[in-house]
Amino acid sequence: MAAISCTLLVDDDDTTNFLNQALLRRMAISGTVLVAGNGQEALDLLHTHCERPTSPTCPALILLDMKMPRMNGFEFLQAYTQQLQARTPAVVVIMLTTSLNPRDVELMQGLPIAGYLTKPLTRDKINQVLQQHFGQPAEES
Repeated sequence: MAAISCTLLVDDDDTTNFLNQALLRRMAISGTVLVAGNGQEALDLLHTHCERPTSPTCPALILLDMKMPRMNGFEFLQAYTQQLQARTPAVVVIMLTTSLNPRDVELMQGLPIAGYLTKPLTRDKINQVLQQHFGQPAEES
């Protein structure tokens, strides 16, 4: 049984998305994994999949890259907060970054996110998110 119904990966790097999808599948944490290449695609997916917040394809977890073209993670969060957050209150948003720049870390402190992780995603990092925000570790497969 998957720990959560759906996860949304938002990253402009196809290789990162492929590797993260493979990790999430191996760990069997989600029944569905959606992928968006930028913040605008993510908003469009959320509008489609979260018409009903109880939909099994409305993400419970969003793993959001900070720096992307067209609409970056910061811009996505601003639009998400204004348009969708009230409709999807149970969504856990985790910012992903390669940056440990103190300015970027400071900017993340004031965002409506549950936390941030440095890339790359690992089994341990995913288990930490599952334990902290969903009360359970992933099943081993």
